[in-house]
Amino acid sequence: MLAILCVLLLYFCDPVCGVFQKLYCTISESCECDFKPRIRDLEWDLYKNVYGQHLAQEIVSEELAKFLQNKSPERPLVLSFHGASGTGKTLVSSMLGQYLYGSSMSSPFVHQFVPTLHFPYPERVQEYREELKSWVHGNLTDCARSVFIFDEMEKMPRGLIDVLEPFLGPSHVVFRTNYRKAIYVFIGTTGEEVINKAALENRHAGLDREEIRSADLQEAIAQTVYNSTKSGFYHSSIITQNLITGFVPFLPLSRRHVERCVRSQLCQLDRCGRTDVIEAVGADMEYTPAQGQYFSSTGCKTVPAKINFFFR
Repeated sequence: MLAILCVLLLYFCDPVCGVFQKLYCTISESCECDFKPRIRDLEWDLYKNVYGQHLAQEIVSEELAKFLQNKSPERPLVLSFHGASGTGKTLVSSMLGQYLYGSSMSSPFVHQFVPTLHFPYPERVQEYREELKSWVHGNLTDCARSVFIFDEMEKMPRGLIDVLEPFLGPSHVVFRTNYRKAIYVFIGTTGEEVINKAALENRHAGLDREEIRSADLQEAIAQTVYNSTKSGFYHSSIITQNLITGFVPFLPLSRRHVERCVRSQLCQLDRCGRTDVIEAVGADMEYTPAQGQYFSSTGCKTVPAKINFFFR
């Protein structure tokens, strides 16, 4: 008993706390690896700072809450973000890191992959497959609550992502860890045509933006990413095996959404009152389609550069 008390005392004392925690993580499936989710804070941040994306707000909040409520999930949470550039996909993925671990992308348990950086040569796809499989396996062994983010899926070498199929289903086994507690996020622009078309048809029908439903887009996005040669999921078994928990559509942004982005950026500079800059940036954006000019071509992506141009 005395020996056990000594070990517990060492465990809760820095700096050796980290050593014993890592040892405990290695041998225990219940270790949460500094995993401290703040779902309510995430929901509020999504509502407050992600503009014009009611579908993303709903799907991410609901699926994450449902996943975390289950102490023994049957499979990992797998979300696939789709939409045009500048609509908030990267912002939402960084929020996940922030509200699951508190340190966002700097957490040792949040792993991000960018094809142009990590997998730049398509001819080496077999080598990349082995490396990715080993990397995911190793990190899941260290921490079951690992978060894996795959950006720019439209640039992913064909066939690479299928190596993850065993990790995403219910039957794979990773020694010393419950791999089903992991979270995977895929980010890409493939499917934006389907999403933008739905938004445009909704507008022409005179309906509120919030009347666009996720169920109307799920199958269309899945078919698009499966059949598009510009998709990292081209003819992927991950799609045919239905291993994606949810396809998350990011709708094109209107001028009022862009101006909210501008205002948010100005408020960070303590210049919330510069309505002249807000209006100037909003007016200077390019909008589509040619007839109607409803949606920003670049979303909020170019807002910082334009603020620098107009801000005096």
